[in-house]
Amino acid sequence: MSEEKKGFRPFLGTTFLIGFGFFTMGLMDPLYDTYVPIFLGNYIRSMGIVGSVMTLDNIFALFLIPIVAVWSDKTRTPIGRRMPFILVTLPLTALSFAWLPYAAAASLTALVSAIFLLNIWKQSARGPVVALMPDIVPGEFRSEANGVINTMGGIASIVGTLGLARLMDLDITLPILGPAKGRLPFPIAGALVLAAVLLLFAFVRERGGGDPASEPRVPLLESLKGIAGSGDKSALLILASLFLWFLGYQGVLPFIGKYSVEALGVSQGRAAFGAGMVGIAYALFAIPSGYAAHRIGRRRTIRIALAALTILVSALFFLDPLSSALGLAGTAKVYLFWGILFLFGLFWVSVVTNSFPMLWQMSRYGNVGIYTGLYYTFSQGAAILSPPVTGGIIDLAGYRGIFAFCAVCMAAAFTVMGYVRSGEPEGDSAASGTRP
Repeated sequence: MSEEKKGFRPFLGTTFLIGFGFFTMGLMDPLYDTYVPIFLGNYIRSMGIVGSVMTLDNIFALFLIPIVAVWSDKTRTPIGRRMPFILVTLPLTALSFAWLPYAAAASLTALVSAIFLLNIWKQSARGPVVALMPDIVPGEFRSEANGVINTMGGIASIVGTLGLARLMDLDITLPILGPAKGRLPFPIAGALVLAAVLLLFAFVRERGGGDPASEPRVPLLESLKGIAGSGDKSALLILASLFLWFLGYQGVLPFIGKYSVEALGVSQGRAAFGAGMVGIAYALFAIPSGYAAHRIGRRRTIRIALAALTILVSALFFLDPLSSALGLAGTAKVYLFWGILFLFGLFWVSVVTNSFPMLWQMSRYGNVGIYTGLYYTFSQGAAILSPPVTGGIIDLAGYRGIFAFCAVCMAAAFTVMGYVRSGEPEGDSAASGTRP
């Protein structure tokens, strides 16, 4: 039976195993974002300095992900080209993450050292882990595979915020670990990362069982010229589009909690519910969005989603008059806000799930890591630039201004994606189209 007739099913098990790597990263991210500022705040009174330390992950990601991903492209070993990096960087990530609360209790120097080391190892691991999937799964099934992986990352985020985070209050003393209060989620998450490494090494086999030296290597400059050179500039256009949509997304997300408290009047305990609605929708619809793209095309799916995101964020800009027109106030207005964010998450995951496979489709086996690294270069660049911009917009125009900014970014990304001509599975050019 041909691969096409079998469909994605033969690759489902391997994809879930690879997804465990993303699951464990998804556990770490919310714990890091929530508690590291608190740890730093015990030593540093200036929130500006705390915020500067918290940008280290984005700064390291901007450089380390593409560098290590490209390095892994060129690596040839009997166990593969990604696995050596995974076996080194993920265990070191686990140990550094588990050490965080203990370092925080020791001194500021120990805490900053732990943060520094964690971000080096974690961002070094991300490129090879991400590139592992397209190495194994054929191009026509990568949207479905990316949907599975994003689902696991979304579930992990929910588990981290609603499950592990609650263990911070557990006041017991454990063997070896000592007092657990304010610490326990970190070593548990670290242990899960180590378990994921063992699963990946034991059950995931990288493509190519022949002579590793015979596998093709694609020079970095040749790949970059192919992206930016003459002819089809689809890869460059996708990178520009994802910079725009991440610019909008990252400009709004950090301020959702403050907007909820200060503009909608919700309690601090419910301030995270807005972001939670996005996360729940993300987890629920990641896999369906991959299958939808297989039917109607990745480019078309992304453009539909971007158009919907533009409308939804515009609705947030007009939330007050919209609520008045519907006769909603107080709690009902908050529910409307959460409902819009749930829909936002549904369409947002459709964009994220299918953009990576479009880039991978344009790559060759020898330069998958380069395309993976460029994705993170552009997305992390947007993540670094956007919050200061939207923070300034809030100072000048209030919170509504960030929704207008996001809507413009999504509309611009929609327009740029209209000129993309490649990125669909081979033989499915009709889905991509040639005109905006």
